[in-house]
Amino acid sequence: MIKTNAMRLLDQAQIPYSTREYEVDEHDLSGEHVAKQLGLDPDSVFKTLVARGDKNGIHVFCIPVREELDLKKAAAVTDNKKVELVHVKELLNLTGYIRGGCSPIGMKKEYPVTIEETAVLFDTISISAGVRGGQIVIDPEKLSEFLGASFLDVVR
Repeated sequence: MIKTNAMRLLDQAQIPYSTREYEVDEHDLSGEHVAKQLGLDPDSVFKTLVARGDKNGIHVFCIPVREELDLKKAAAVTDNKKVELVHVKELLNLTGYIRGGCSPIGMKKEYPVTIEETAVLFDTISISAGVRGGQIVIDPEKLSEFLGASFLDVVR
């Protein structure tokens, strides 16, 4: 796999991780497809969602691929009254990443990040490497520390 910006940033910070590659199916960009391809527990494979709060702007959420972001919980933990997912058309402009290849690491700007609290149940979790077909497997505590992220309950 080619080195992505996310990997370079982890290398610079000397944070250990491994990578996994999978076959991209343009008709199925779901995280469950990724988990199945990699033989990983879907509860340990996290997708990156980008949302906009009515008061505090952009916020990034990493949640297990089978879960849905609870917008009320997301609003509460980000001190917003309302939070909505950004439209897929805005994703590249805001983050530098495309749908199916959005990593919480190495976005165009540093946005606040929340990781679903269940991540701490695993020694490692899998997140996008910043490219479709690539995943980074990393210790959730080290990821949180690197991103300055909080572990909070944000799923339904």
